[in-house]
Amino acid sequence: MKRVIALLMENQPGALSRVVGLFSQRGYNIETLVVAPTTDPTLSRLTMSTQGDEKVVEQITKQLDKLIDVVMVSDLGSSDFIERELMLIKFKKDSFPRISFEDSDVVSENNEIINVQVVGTSTELDALVKEIEDSNPIEIVRSGSLGISKDANTLSIEN
Repeated sequence: MKRVIALLMENQPGALSRVVGLFSQRGYNIETLVVAPTTDPTLSRLTMSTQGDEKVVEQITKQLDKLIDVVMVSDLGSSDFIERELMLIKFKKDSFPRISFEDSDVVSENNEIINVQVVGTSTELDALVKEIEDSNPIEIVRSGSLGISKDANTLSIEN
């Protein structure tokens, strides 16, 4: 089962390497990884997706929580959460599919090329990739999963 884990970590050299190393040492695969700054310049938010059952994710989160660079860990799958991913797709103009792209925008277009931006869940984007494969997209770039809980729980050290 796909699981999304988010954490706050110190914005320091080597912090990301230590988090990724923990996964590598234990033989877990990181499917997607997104790191971005927070409103606090000393912290970064890392969101990753991996495969695993409840026991595996519990073990991962406990191990992550022990890392010195990690301030806070959240298994987003333990409650309702919103997941989104950004995908950019480049087509030759003459092969652009005439299908409906929900939550999409043409972000650039010239005589030869159309670039489309699509936002959705990972599952929705996976389905779209299959749907457009006959249109021979030139390039597809995906951001990886981002997530935020739907309830009052926050991944923040601020009150």
